[in-house]
Amino acid sequence: MTRLGESVARASELLAQDLSLDSTVEQLLTETKERRYLDLSDLSAREQAELIAGRAVEVLPGTDKLAERIDERRAAGKGLHIKLGIDPTAADVHLGHTVPMIVLNRFQRMGHDVTLLIGDFTAKIGDPTGRTAERPPLTDDDIERNLAGYREQVRPFFDFEKVRFVQNSEWLAPYTFPELLGLLNQVPVSQLLQREDFRNRLAAGSGLTMSELLYPIAQGLDSVALDCDVELGGADQLLNLQMGRKLMELRGQRPQLVATMPLIEGTDGTGAKMSKSKGNYVGLTAPADDVFGKIMSVPDRLMEPYLKAWTEWTDAEISLALSRIQERSLHPMDLKKVLAGEVVAALYGVEAAMAARAGFVAQFSKKTFTDVGDLPVVEVAEHGAEPVTAVLSKVLGFQPSASAARRVAKQNGLRLVVETDGGQQAIVLAEADAIRPLAEVVPELLTGAGLTAASGAVYLKTGRRVAKLRGL
Repeated sequence: MTRLGESVARASELLAQDLSLDSTVEQLLTETKERRYLDLSDLSAREQAELIAGRAVEVLPGTDKLAERIDERRAAGKGLHIKLGIDPTAADVHLGHTVPMIVLNRFQRMGHDVTLLIGDFTAKIGDPTGRTAERPPLTDDDIERNLAGYREQVRPFFDFEKVRFVQNSEWLAPYTFPELLGLLNQVPVSQLLQREDFRNRLAAGSGLTMSELLYPIAQGLDSVALDCDVELGGADQLLNLQMGRKLMELRGQRPQLVATMPLIEGTDGTGAKMSKSKGNYVGLTAPADDVFGKIMSVPDRLMEPYLKAWTEWTDAEISLALSRIQERSLHPMDLKKVLAGEVVAALYGVEAAMAARAGFVAQFSKKTFTDVGDLPVVEVAEHGAEPVTAVLSKVLGFQPSASAARRVAKQNGLRLVVETDGGQQAIVLAEADAIRPLAEVVPELLTGAGLTAASGAVYLKTGRRVAKLRGL
């Protein structure tokens, strides 16, 4: 039996047990956390290909071809050369960005060579995928800052010590105009305009710049320069990835295989892709309690795609858990707590996951905050002159910094909760409110909601963390 098979056997025994028990869940999280570092090189070529294909939207030209290429490289005493391109477009990273990194990590553990392509040149063009207008180009400083943040935040999901880094400015910057014209003579415009987003923009009269039209060509030249066996990318990048195959053929190279990754739905259950702009994401720098609580808030139907995206569970293990829900031998809430624990364990470890689980259960098994005896208290007389962001970061330690607290407010994640005999009433603290003094902004918001400090107990809430405000 393979190492993965042995781990699956142990985990499957636990998945058949009572998953409402902390002891069982802790054993399961320990097993699956360790699996994130498991050596997968003893899997056959077919098993490796199927493990990758099981988490991909598509493998082109097919899973069989991927298995054949693995076998071919093994016969030569080598691994596959895998490539993933990164456009360093943002400093803050969320769980949606980790999906290809988790698959790339599996390739690493199977014994294959991985190259991370930093799109420093193409980032200055701006990937037009899914956009209704041209994206502003990034500066070198933007790229350097965003890349540093990206690497630090996805580190729990990927071993950066076993990867080759390259920047596409190495070959794209010196590319000459005559070379480009010679290449474009061989690429029909109709192929570039196959992209639905391009057609939609032209139909709507939004326009399309030449730099955007040439973006797939630039990305395809990356494939030519690196001459890889497999390229990973989001499902929305399929046409760009296929351009890489075409340009490799034109240059007499063996075309790369392509594996496209799913675009994960956001936590709000609206069907929209996880996105910072929509506020339906889980940030990789969010505190463990907040990560746990955000996962617990998602609709039950998202448990399966989330388990596939962010855990090392096999299809058989996921089917086992979901079949137990159908048989009513497992409550969906208990499985969701395991899922939330999996994500927290990946970011912060099993101990932090179990602590977040305990905190969630203690808080939400109570009918009111009054029943929670160990809530922290903020004395307004002592801290009222400080901004809400400072209270959250320095006084309570709910956020790592005032700027982090401000980002949470920008995402509508801060609340005042007034608890009366009739129940709870929540008031959102906007970003502008969060930077004002606590003693000034709270009475103002209460008044605006038709309440006063005498209406009931007042609490400050961020994510799943709550503190009582005393002395208003």
